[in-house]
Amino acid sequence: MSAVVRGEGAGGGGEVERALRGAAPHALFEEVRAVLAREHGAAGAELLMADYAAARLQPVTARPFTADSVSAYNGAEGRAFGSQEPHVVQGRDGTTVHLPVTVRGDRLGVLSVRFAAGVATGPLLGALRDVADALAHEILVADRDTDFFLQARRARRLTLAAEMQWQLLPGRSCSRPEYELGAQLEPAYAIFGDSFDWSASADHLTLTVNNGMGEGIEAALLTNLAVSALRNARRAGLGLADQAALADQALYGQYQGRLHLAMLLLRFDLDSGEAEVIDAGSPRIWRLRGSTVEPVGLEAQLPLGMFEDTVYSSQHFRVLPGDRLFFLSDGVYDVLSPAGERYGLHALARAVLSTRLLPSSQVPRALLEELPGYRGGVDAVDDAMVVCLDWHGRPGRPGRPVG
Repeated sequence: MSAVVRGEGAGGGGEVERALRGAAPHALFEEVRAVLAREHGAAGAELLMADYAAARLQPVTARPFTADSVSAYNGAEGRAFGSQEPHVVQGRDGTTVHLPVTVRGDRLGVLSVRFAAGVATGPLLGALRDVADALAHEILVADRDTDFFLQARRARRLTLAAEMQWQLLPGRSCSRPEYELGAQLEPAYAIFGDSFDWSASADHLTLTVNNGMGEGIEAALLTNLAVSALRNARRAGLGLADQAALADQALYGQYQGRLHLAMLLLRFDLDSGEAEVIDAGSPRIWRLRGSTVEPVGLEAQLPLGMFEDTVYSSQHFRVLPGDRLFFLSDGVYDVLSPAGERYGLHALARAVLSTRLLPSSQVPRALLEELPGYRGGVDAVDDAMVVCLDWHGRPGRPGRPVG
């Protein structure tokens, strides 16, 4: 018998946080195991990390790749990962509690904790969630000093270009009261040019979506330079147009127009929903408002790095509470069927509506899974990227969903 459970329990976050801060980065999970046994009577525990494709949950073991992975969608572990709630499985030999390991909306994996038969796990759920949350935070810190958890994430070897791209990303999902974001790249283990970035302040969300030119290492280097230039300008306090201009100059200075990068650069006002945007070529924006899927019309400007000293100007549109925005690279909307038909708005609208009940963190993976079927099983010839933004608006501010 199994169930998704919301429960309250005794504290335990402070104890585990103190223990983890004193542990070596590669030994975090062993310390968690010890705390769970000592403080909560656990008979055992397992940590599973979401792989780069967000399709499998990979067991974290002392020697990687020595244990079988499980589905990130099905089974008890997959249900905890998908629902982001504890999932309790009761069996003859005891009870296992599967807990999401997530930090600020970024889903890292699942912590599975086993208890002997007869142990009442309901009162422990609150404390176990504290343990899982503390572990998630410490894994992000540990990744600066060890490859242990990064290695556990991979179901197979990454290409060098993909290694560079994944290290560049801010995460695959995040959440705040005003919005939720989810993103995914494919092919996850061989991506080279597409990328995304985001950063939030007290009042604004900045989002960039990039579609790099070229293949392999050359495309990865181009994207790394562009994203680094945009971050440098953003952190210097420059406005959107100046951010685009600085990145444009950096790329042109390096490549003299031989390579360029298509980009969307957006800045959302968290208070009003006003969005400032610079459309430097593809990717494109689609909006789901009520039951209507439509492209957001923007005036395309030159890609970054195509010509020297390009001047960029901002455009504006407004998002409303309940809006869902999709940012797609040409590897999605230009996909061809065996008959030569583009994926386009009709097929995309069907996919968007079929995933409307999923949280934003799961939507990109679901959309990307439709593409192989549309291609008729033919291998992809380009990167594909989906970023999904659910806009809630600032709590307490006026606004209404539009149907």
